[in-house]
Amino acid sequence: MKETRFFYVPDALTAGELPDEEAQHAVRVLRLREGDEMMLMDGKGTFCRAVVSLTTNKRCLYRIEASLPQEPAWNGKVHLAIAPTKMMERIEWLAEKATEVGIDELTFLDCRFSERRTLKLPRIEKIVVSAVKQSRKAWLPQLNEMTGFRSFVDAHQKGRRFIAHCYEEVERVNLFDELCHPSDSSDALVMIGPEGDFSIDEVRYAVDHGFISVDLGKSRLRTETAGLAAVMMMQLSKN
Repeated sequence: MKETRFFYVPDALTAGELPDEEAQHAVRVLRLREGDEMMLMDGKGTFCRAVVSLTTNKRCLYRIEASLPQEPAWNGKVHLAIAPTKMMERIEWLAEKATEVGIDELTFLDCRFSERRTLKLPRIEKIVVSAVKQSRKAWLPQLNEMTGFRSFVDAHQKGRRFIAHCYEEVERVNLFDELCHPSDSSDALVMIGPEGDFSIDEVRYAVDHGFISVDLGKSRLRTETAGLAAVMMMQLSKN
């Protein structure tokens, strides 16, 4: 029995054909033909069961057989804000794995000790879309452009907010323990700094603005590992 293939189509219910890149993959790589079944995901909570109605060298048209709205897989919103690493493949790995585990929003931070202050968001978007299809998620995570540290803190003054860091002089609690405490809010946001950590002034600024100072355990983690660990903790606390 042929495996059902998943494709990302933002307006799946009305588009009538796969986007160019998805169409070429369907026709040239998977060799789908008229009558073959496929699943479409719109990234907004709906799967569609569809059948290929026509293919050409570059196009793949379909007809919808059924619309299948999905229930959210976890309670509340999972948001990771992280300073990107100097080596892009490490932050790309994080984006892929965080999407597979389950995340609603990913923001990139420009901090005092940041190793990278610009990035190509379209490439990361492609990686995230691929991870959504691979893990069969109904919602596409929101990706945000690079944001200054203080601007980000000022803009996020609601929900459960945490800043993870390694400074002994600022009291910290364990992130997972804190996430497991009862709360009025089911949303969670964790900030992860660059390899050189946040500056002490940044940590104090965030704490003064309502963020809870946390650690991720006894091990000292690299930036992308810390980011994935934080996502795992947020997910485990919601299931």
